[in-house]
Amino acid sequence: MINLFQPQVGAEELDAVAGVFHDRRLGSGRRTRAFEAAFAEHLGIPAEHVVFTSSGTSALHLAVETLDLQDGDEVVLPSIGLPATAEAIAGRAGRPIFCDVDRRTLNPALEDIEAVLTDRTRAVLLLHYGGRTGDVVRIAARCRERGIVLIEDGACSVASRVDGLPAGTFGDLAVWSFDPGRVIVTGDGGMVYAKDPERAARTRLLAHRGLVRASSFGHGALPPGQGEPDLPEYGRGIVGNDLTAAIGHVQLRRLPEMVERRTLIAERYDRELAGTEGLLTPPPLPEGQESTHCLYWVQLDPAIKDKVVGDLLAEEIYTTSHYAPLHRVRAQDAAEEPPAARLPACDWAVDRTVRLPLHPGLSDEDVAAVIGSLRRAVRSRLAEASTEEGLTVKDTQ
Repeated sequence: MINLFQPQVGAEELDAVAGVFHDRRLGSGRRTRAFEAAFAEHLGIPAEHVVFTSSGTSALHLAVETLDLQDGDEVVLPSIGLPATAEAIAGRAGRPIFCDVDRRTLNPALEDIEAVLTDRTRAVLLLHYGGRTGDVVRIAARCRERGIVLIEDGACSVASRVDGLPAGTFGDLAVWSFDPGRVIVTGDGGMVYAKDPERAARTRLLAHRGLVRASSFGHGALPPGQGEPDLPEYGRGIVGNDLTAAIGHVQLRRLPEMVERRTLIAERYDRELAGTEGLLTPPPLPEGQESTHCLYWVQLDPAIKDKVVGDLLAEEIYTTSHYAPLHRVRAQDAAEEPPAARLPACDWAVDRTVRLPLHPGLSDEDVAAVIGSLRRAVRSRLAEASTEEGLTVKDTQ
């Protein structure tokens, strides 16, 4: 099977885990702090402004929690994304407001976001789909003008940049995921960054169960006068641990080589799939933008998309129609969100987009197999559909 994603872990990560076992300190400790510091250095931000969390979802919930949303407060986000984004908002009394996206890049433009802004908008939660930063510069500027908090979801963009500036540093808050489908993998884990020092301090406080001193509760003998926990507000225990941090630290060192391989594969897909009848590849990156290439996708006519996916699976090539549109999921039925007709580009993209395998573990032969099988499947299904239903290439474009 040629997998859609495949974590790149090996001897270095195993040695790092062995070191944690040797020290018998599996909780949040010096390796967690070292990973946070290294990640902050990678982004060029202060180490005390980032917190390693137990998952990307917990990082997202933590970022939204710092907004102190009141009932009815709105947070704008693209409908293309994982359910966790909407869940984090709704779970903190907020109202998710979905915006449209560019149908080819699946990222929203400033105009898509402005179309749904109201006087109740407290924040914008911006996903960098596939590793592309999209319109983040203009969106960040407009959020600053209007006093709206910008949260960057960097799950796919851990190495993405715009004019040399790292994704995740344009807004007020940012989150990353290190689950098995991402570029840096720790088994599970996430990172949250807060630009404002006070918000950063509160983020760390909330992640550490609300305790001012991480050692003030449940960690053995304490000096006189420190026997009671210092708990200014309730938090949650969602910090990462030294075991996953040790893996993450190694993965971060290996990030340049992993992104380089991802880039080469994406460029080969671009080059060898370009001009294929009935198939669209992603548009070129704008000048000044660098992508992590976390995901690669093509777009096919809806009449053949699922059949092509089935053809590839029969040849042991795994693909998926990633992601589901959030404005069409059942959980949003009672939220009185904008009807699907108001998000035409999103619906167009979701009905046509297929994600291809992309990870450093793909050999050149694997990539050639994906390209060859995809082209054959599209050609065969187009011919079949043209005969049966009068399908034309225009329907795809």
